[in-house]
Amino acid sequence: MVRAYAFTLKPIESQADAVLWSRRFGWLLTGLFLFRLGFALFFSHQADLLGDEAYYWDWGRRPDWGYFSKPPMIGWLMALVGRWSGNAAWGIRIAPLLFGTLTLAVTFALARRLYGARTAFLAACLLVLTPGNAGLNLFFTIDAPLLLAWSIALLCAWRATEHPRPWAAWVGLGLAIGFGVLSKQMMLVFPLLLVLFALVSAPDHALLRQPKLWLALLAGAACLTPVLEWNRQHHWITLEHTKHHFDSENLGVGDWLARTLEFPAVQALVYTPVTFAALAVVAWLGLRHWRALGRRERFLLVFSVVPLAGFLLLSLRQHINPNWPAVFYLPLFLLAAAWLDGRLTGVPAAGPAWRRASLRTAAVITLLLHLGLVVLLLSPLRGHKKLADMQGWREAGRQAGAFLEQVPNPSQTFVLVAGYRYDAAQLAFSMPQKPRVYCWNKSGKVDSQYDVWPGPEERLGQDALILQAGKAESHPLGLRLAERFQTVENLGRVEVSMSGGGLRAYDVFLGHNLLSWQKPGGGGS
Repeated sequence: MVRAYAFTLKPIESQADAVLWSRRFGWLLTGLFLFRLGFALFFSHQADLLGDEAYYWDWGRRPDWGYFSKPPMIGWLMALVGRWSGNAAWGIRIAPLLFGTLTLAVTFALARRLYGARTAFLAACLLVLTPGNAGLNLFFTIDAPLLLAWSIALLCAWRATEHPRPWAAWVGLGLAIGFGVLSKQMMLVFPLLLVLFALVSAPDHALLRQPKLWLALLAGAACLTPVLEWNRQHHWITLEHTKHHFDSENLGVGDWLARTLEFPAVQALVYTPVTFAALAVVAWLGLRHWRALGRRERFLLVFSVVPLAGFLLLSLRQHINPNWPAVFYLPLFLLAAAWLDGRLTGVPAAGPAWRRASLRTAAVITLLLHLGLVVLLLSPLRGHKKLADMQGWREAGRQAGAFLEQVPNPSQTFVLVAGYRYDAAQLAFSMPQKPRVYCWNKSGKVDSQYDVWPGPEERLGQDALILQAGKAESHPLGLRLAERFQTVENLGRVEVSMSGGGLRAYDVFLGHNLLSWQKPGGGGS
């Protein structure tokens, strides 16, 4: 028989203060949402989608239980956004804002439950005033749904550890884990960290004998069952792709040191230098004073410092993408806010200078970031290489769509892109017809979702509008691709001159009567 237990914390602020700071957070959230909504609409008018966003949008047109590199949630969400907005760029810009706003609200709720509304308000300010959070609310990638799922799982897990008898928190935990594992593989770490917390926190050992814990974790993990079946049917393609993230390379001492130092340096830029220093200090203090910490501090440390230490070790052997450890910073920000607010159990409080320096530095950097983007987008500087990937696609799509309208039989002519997967996805999104686009992969290996889906072997006997990524001058169509058709004629060229001297260009061909097609990885006719 499982022993009943529950944990309660003494009130750390008056009811009046709790109401005051909760109201202030409500105004902050509302004002922030309106500002970011206006900025997102401005940004969607001035810049095109990221390559990944267009790629995931194309996934959304063919919902499935899995995709080449990711679980299915981003594809499903893109399908909903596309239907809701009529496949408009502004819809894809607003979606991450909705997820980010909900994530901030849930994080505030968790921090308020742990340390009170005043500390929760400070935690929200620290989070908001970072380039990482700004990007999360502007670009619709897999991190937006993952962070929401992670924040909900943290809140439900803490509530369940406080009061394990009611089912509500356990059900919420299972649903959040399920949503998360369908969003990104990183969510699989959450159950391991929760079990680790129960192991290292003496008052929580009884959790390991709690059937509701294991049912919640099992229910969440069970959501992967159809995804695993999809992968089995597709030769475990997602697993094979994920394995490449852990490839390492032999480097000289100088290059190895530069790559290793790149990880903390980039993280400091993502979360602003002073705030990142505060995060590092509170992590060190937490580990140093582990024995004196309370349950809430140990809970947050296990879900932040432990996995971040793992990434730090991993950075010694390979490159780490800046977004990989994003979810582990959420609980660390709560710890930092409690430390800066003098409410961290068992750890010496930070001086007021820390809080002022962190907030002021972060506010200046965030302001400069937004002003800098406005200046870049409204001036000739918009052709800067950092924005080049988000420029010229609308006009390129318009020109490509005009070529498709002029072929003898547009309804029986499919679109084939000889280029990178982003070329195919961006053209599929930006062409007025929103056509189904196929991608020519000359490597013969399965390199993207376009190689997983059925290819032009299903269009034998039809014509193809072929768009071949080119440079400043026209090039003939590659022989290996041209010989797939009975005849090929050159129709012209798509050219878009961009600010800063860049050029987005494609040679356009019409392939008559597709004779054969070899699908990457085997198959075809």
